[in-house]
Amino acid sequence: MSVRAVWMIVAGLLVAACGDDNRVYEKYVDFEDRHWLVSEKPEFEFDIQDTQARYDIIGNIRNEVSYPWSRIFITYYLNDSTGTQLHKNLLGNYLFDAKSGKPLGTSGLGDIYDHQLVLLSNYQFPKPGKYTVRLEQFMRKDTLDGVLAVGLRVEKIAP
Repeated sequence: MSVRAVWMIVAGLLVAACGDDNRVYEKYVDFEDRHWLVSEKPEFEFDIQDTQARYDIIGNIRNEVSYPWSRIFITYYLNDSTGTQLHKNLLGNYLFDAKSGKPLGTSGLGDIYDHQLVLLSNYQFPKPGKYTVRLEQFMRKDTLDGVLAVGLRVEKIAP
């Protein structure tokens, strides 16, 4: 196979990987010291114009294998542009298999894993405008070692 053919395949794969037609918003907040303090409450602001569409709102968690528990608990708050709270819920997610301790999620970097936690599924926003999601860790310790970042992803559900 020629060098040009290899480059064309690589370029095609990169374009396909970057194409994410359903994503409306995605952002991460990195924790500088590789742990999530209870006082750190990342907020994500995004804009919704299509109120006829339905959306999935997904929390992203990036952790190391050094995270000491099998689960994580997160409270999320969804507010509209006036600050009115539309939703609040406490959710838990397994980061490791409870019996074997094997890391769950996806990994592309050895001992670092990414997880997605569905906050709201098939959600229809009541009006166009800016919305904010705040994430808070809700564990028994103030410092969650091994949590590198959290993020938010908003996806439009295909009709």
